[in-house]
Amino acid sequence: MAELQTHTEAGEMTQIFIEFVMMQAQNAALCLGQITDPRIGQAQVNIPLAKMFIDQLAVIRARTAGNLSPEEQRVIDSAIEQLELAFVQVVSRTEGLHPGESLAPDLEPPPTAAPEASAPAPQPPPAAAPSPAPQPPPEEGRKRFTKSYGS
Repeated sequence: MAELQTHTEAGEMTQIFIEFVMMQAQNAALCLGQITDPRIGQAQVNIPLAKMFIDQLAVIRARTAGNLSPEEQRVIDSAIEQLELAFVQVVSRTEGLHPGESLAPDLEPPPTAAPEASAPAPQPPPAAAPSPAPQPPPEEGRKRFTKSYGS
């Protein structure tokens, strides 16, 4: 029969706590686009989910105040501080972007000037071009978050 473990070493508990904090921080970094999503091979940004992970770490820090070892306290404080700074940077970079827009810079080189000897490419008549779908104003459909980190 399996034995029930009734005693855990303090060092083991510290290691488990640090691993937990780092896992939450890694999830937040993934949502902030700092880590490439292994499922699709590129970075994705999910600000509400990143905010949730950061807020969870802040709650854990508040609820464990006075009960952490100096090492545990340093790890959680550092993780929250770094994530809050990254959060502010990502939010400032994403202002005005629609959901699903890429944050990656354009990877295509700018068009070069064509040699004067070549004839310009024929352009389709304006009437043949389909009209673009109307785009909603940038503020519609976007949630606004007011929580300020670092105050």
